[in-house]
Amino acid sequence: MQTITHDTGFPRTSTSSHGSSKRALLTGRGISGLAVSFLIFDSLGKLLEVQPVVDGTRRLGYPPETVFTLGFILLSCVLTYLVPRTSVLGALLLTGYLGGAVATHVRVGSPVLTHVLFPVYVAVLLWGGLMLRDARLGAFLPWRDRRQS
Repeated sequence: MQTITHDTGFPRTSTSSHGSSKRALLTGRGISGLAVSFLIFDSLGKLLEVQPVVDGTRRLGYPPETVFTLGFILLSCVLTYLVPRTSVLGALLLTGYLGGAVATHVRVGSPVLTHVLFPVYVAVLLWGGLMLRDARLGAFLPWRDRRQS
């Protein structure tokens, strides 16, 4: 009987974050925690329909009835990101959500550095923290380690 092997081309690492150093793991958790803290705060404001949040959503052109739904979607994406098995999916979902926030701020003419790019800053924290927590993500990036050249 002949065995066929399939080489994926990706470095073999464990399925957990053990491929990262302890320092990278702790730094990644801290960076992710910062982004997650902001997003949970934002989602709770929407879920509780706090008046300043409802007013801000209305100023951005969304009807007040959508605030709770947006909060639910955001919290669902954050919870998906927090589960280690689904963290990459959560990061992808949050990237889409934050992309919508960028588009909204561009549409209403918000200041670029403070409003339009703020969701990008959060996305960079999410992905940066995730990359530090799980070294396997480096295999998908377009740059190479100098030692491998």
